[in-house]
Amino acid sequence: MSEGEVFHEKQRLELCAIHALNNVLQERVFTKATADDICKRLAPQCVMNPHRSVLGTGNYDVNVIMAALQSRGLAAVWWDKRRSVQNLCLDKIQGFILNVPSRVSLGFVSLPLRRRHWLAVREVNGQFYNLDSKLKGPACIGGETELRSFLTEQLSQDIAEMLLVVQKEIDDDGTWLKPDETRK
Repeated sequence: MSEGEVFHEKQRLELCAIHALNNVLQERVFTKATADDICKRLAPQCVMNPHRSVLGTGNYDVNVIMAALQSRGLAAVWWDKRRSVQNLCLDKIQGFILNVPSRVSLGFVSLPLRRRHWLAVREVNGQFYNLDSKLKGPACIGGETELRSFLTEQLSQDIAEMLLVVQKEIDDDGTWLKPDETRK
């Protein structure tokens, strides 16, 4: 599969959480409407929903991502970045969703502001890809060694966070972590 055949949604409005979900799943599953429905289920009595932008342009929070993955029999495991990514059992992980700082720009002008941005990383045919919706297309990271370096670099940012996307059973038995690390 070439980079042109790797599924990659590009950024629209503040829908990076939806793009990250679809990119990690490698198909268009979620839309703004499905994410808004999840928000309503998470906070049915709220006039101003706390799980999305007040303006209705997206900016969905981690609760929406977790509920969306659960609807597909998947789980989002929060990664404690004090641990080394060397401890990950990559063959048990379907993909990664990272929340990283991102520059704000208006057209070609970059503003001195930083916001949070969701992006996906996924293996496709033996190669890992950065599927950030702000990129023009999927960016090949490489193999396991390059992936671990990429994740380490991303997590070195102060406010960066990472979710492991795994099957529900993998979350339940904890096999996403190397066996000697589960005891620590």
